[in-house]
Amino acid sequence: MSRSRDEDDPPDMSDLFDELEDLDEIVDEPDAQARLDAVKELAGEMQDEGRTFGQVIYGFDRHDTAEAALGSLLFGIPMAVEGGTNEAGEFLATRPFLLAGTVAATVAIVVGILYVADIQDVRVRHRFLGVIPHRLAGVLGTAFVMSLLLLTAWGRINWGEPGIALSTCLVALLPMSIGAALGDILPGS
Repeated sequence: MSRSRDEDDPPDMSDLFDELEDLDEIVDEPDAQARLDAVKELAGEMQDEGRTFGQVIYGFDRHDTAEAALGSLLFGIPMAVEGGTNEAGEFLATRPFLLAGTVAATVAIVVGILYVADIQDVRVRHRFLGVIPHRLAGVLGTAFVMSLLLLTAWGRINWGEPGIALSTCLVALLPMSIGAALGDILPGS
């Protein structure tokens, strides 16, 4: 049942959460499942309040939004001043399959950074519609809003041509989402 870990490393919150996830797979009685869920919630709250050690990341709050916004701006400002962003947006506006592929690649890269690359131990506590993790939606949403605001405020897009404007924002979204994801999880909150 226990996952293997390096014996030289002291146990941390990640080990506790791994053990709770293992228990979750074998508990099938409703009362026991409810108690296990309560313990997992308590452990997550303790982590959120900084009373424990380790870097297990749950939820997505206003601090995470601010970190994601800063990261997206850090990666987005070069996109806003670079004319290639507009050229790519014009190109993709007439090629919906490539535009959809760009959006899919953006989502895949952000999922990879948050959940696969193991930069931090990011756990999913809540999901929109039971499918989309709050952190994923928050990072992508923050980066998208920042791309709209930045490119509009700096006159890089013309909303008289909404297809080209949206495509240009989606081109800028790719690097801005990478920045948002890194900005969010690297501080470890």
